[in-house]
Amino acid sequence: MTTLNKDIFGLDVENHELVKLAYDAYLANSRSSHAKTLKRGEVSGGGKKPWKQKGTGRARFGSTRNPIWRHGGVAFGRTGEENFTKKLAKSSKLLAVRQALSMKNAAKAVMALPVETKLDGKTKTAAKLLKDLKLEGKNVLAVVAEKTPEILRSTNNLPNVKLVRATYLNVFDIMNADAVVFSADALKATEKWLLGEEK
Repeated sequence: MTTLNKDIFGLDVENHELVKLAYDAYLANSRSSHAKTLKRGEVSGGGKKPWKQKGTGRARFGSTRNPIWRHGGVAFGRTGEENFTKKLAKSSKLLAVRQALSMKNAAKAVMALPVETKLDGKTKTAAKLLKDLKLEGKNVLAVVAEKTPEILRSTNNLPNVKLVRATYLNVFDIMNADAVVFSADALKATEKWLLGEEK
């Protein structure tokens, strides 16, 4: 049986603040800013004063594109240039990943495959492996050292399996998975990456 490194999978996570920050940062950095509203100067029409300034008894207006009018411009609306990104120090990111993996391991949701486990490019083989691991129908995060053509062909048609390289692990994927499954090579790559041994 594969022994998991305690510095990665055995941390005592006293609070979840850092994991929450990393989770929120992942979502924020994935957010797009395509929405855009028209300001009063960008809405068509409204060049003519709707009625004369005085004598009508109504409030004075210079344009029908005024933001308080229906079909008018939008005040303080989205410009399409908003920046939603959140920055987190590299050391904090790595620690958050280690904490997330430790939490999953404490919940008995981390598995390491034996060295001899190989995928031959057939979906049936990968599906049988999941069945043997009792992970059928569960959201599985499969961690590999490299995405080889055989591994991609084996897992592409499995809807509940997300494949990720070890050095691209993130808190969002880890926390949303029912189980995190490491290949033997991925386990070594993860240790090098998270413990700062990768050059």
